[in-house]
Amino acid sequence: MAPGRSLLTGHCRRPARRIVAVTAPESAISVVPANEAGWEDLQTVFGTTGPAARCQCQRFKLRPREYFAGFPVEERAARLREQTEAGHPESDTTSGLVAYRDGQPVGWCAVEPRSHYDGLRRNNRVPWAGRDEDKADESVWAVTCFFIRRGHRRSGVSRALARAAVDFARDRGARAIEGYPITTKDVIVEELLVGTVSVFEGAGLSVVSRPTPRRVVMRLDF
Repeated sequence: MAPGRSLLTGHCRRPARRIVAVTAPESAISVVPANEAGWEDLQTVFGTTGPAARCQCQRFKLRPREYFAGFPVEERAARLREQTEAGHPESDTTSGLVAYRDGQPVGWCAVEPRSHYDGLRRNNRVPWAGRDEDKADESVWAVTCFFIRRGHRRSGVSRALARAAVDFARDRGARAIEGYPITTKDVIVEELLVGTVSVFEGAGLSVVSRPTPRRVVMRLDF
């Protein structure tokens, strides 16, 4: 990607009228805010089976005393649709980004103010252990999930999404962005959805703490 050029197509308050290709190495990848993508495109990324289809990116969005078995996947999907405002390019809010390759939806990244993730706020370790942070600070954003469609993994989509998430957060007034990747390769698929250290490093984030033996907090201050 050419220096200084953003992978994020469109602007935070204006619809992207078309999917615009970017330069090498991700020559056919572009990224839009999820509200500028169709709901069908987002569900194409998540698929009909597997962890993303089951979770609908609600792991960190569960309300107090809620648990997955307590409400069906259809309710999780309905919440995601409301959170993303998918199909509503005029909306000023969304909860993530969608990546396209050659016009086909291939990836998802969850990125919002850190305070919007109730699951994070209730966690005593990640990302809070050893840090003096205000859990209600809306100026610190967080990337909590990546999901890439089968057939498009290990091809630069996660890296493109991470860089776009940095641009997206900065454009919307964030003063910092964080990620909480896993540090070991001995993992199950679901654990990799939080991202890897190399993906966040490629977007400019650095390790600032190690709250558990398998997780780190990475951060970029603007």
